[in-house]
Amino acid sequence: LDYGLGFVLTILLLPVMLLIAIAIKLDSRGPVLFRQERFGFVNRVFPIYKFRTMRHEATCAKETVQATRNDPRVTRVGRILRRTSLDELPQLFNVLNGTMSLVGPRPHAVDHNEAYSQMIRGYFARHRVKPGMTGWAQVNGLRGETKSVADMEARVTLDIHYAENWSLLFDLKILAMTAVICLTGGNAY
Repeated sequence: LDYGLGFVLTILLLPVMLLIAIAIKLDSRGPVLFRQERFGFVNRVFPIYKFRTMRHEATCAKETVQATRNDPRVTRVGRILRRTSLDELPQLFNVLNGTMSLVGPRPHAVDHNEAYSQMIRGYFARHRVKPGMTGWAQVNGLRGETKSVADMEARVTLDIHYAENWSLLFDLKILAMTAVICLTGGNAY
């Protein structure tokens, strides 16, 4: 499913990705793509790709700061991309290179992963499956900023439920729910 559907989606969405790349370049200076290290399957670190939605900083921050509602770092084009989740489209290349799946627990930034693994019992169980472009937690309203440890615990609980109950039908259900959520732009900024 990942390679077949991922390949078809990549081909179909290439014109959209090209238009997004042009819009990003016209809106603000900096690279089109954002690359960040994330933990994946069996705790292996891999680079994740996204369209850049924030103002480009010449130096890398030592700590990952999540985007918040009305975040001044987010560009005009970035707001649209985040609301519709189009900023995630380059992750199709992660799917094609085998580091991600279409569906699975969303991978977290390395420093967030390390911090939450110290606070949440069983956190690393979510890494028993490949991380996904979308997941059970995201379609159940737990996407975007995590304001508290309780928010992350709820997300991890759903991620572990997914890992323990995976099936092709479950993946197809999550993909269908994701399409609806992306069109409505719920809980993303």
